[in-house]
Amino acid sequence: QVQLVESGGGLVQAGGSLRLSCAASGLSFSSYDMGWFRQAPGKEREFVAAISWSGASTYYTDSVKGRFTISRDNAKNTVYLQMNSLKPEDTAVYYCAADPGALYSGTGFRDREYDYWGQGTPVTVSS
Repeated sequence: QVQLVESGGGLVQAGGSLRLSCAASGLSFSSYDMGWFRQAPGKEREFVAAISWSGASTYYTDSVKGRFTISRDNAKNTVYLQMNSLKPEDTAVYYCAADPGALYSGTGFRDREYDYWGQGTPVTVSS
């Protein structure tokens, strides 16, 4: 079955960096668009970034542009989220998601466009 396993979360001071990883199995990874979402306490899950199956196209929510970078290594079946200049408002559980056509048939920005989800990794940014 499809499994998405996130790692790399933790506690970091404001201004610091973290690199999240999402290892995928049970799917043809190089055919899937991948997304990162996050959910802060008491808030709805929100889009963070997405990358097309080839890696040629990337998308970000405005609040992370210039600070976060999404990338993928199709040989390793892994998608990454490099997070720099972290702020306390970035504190959330971060989830990766996969879908074969999220960016083709949809916007890729809505969680309902993704079929598969990881269990999440928590990120806490202290001020």
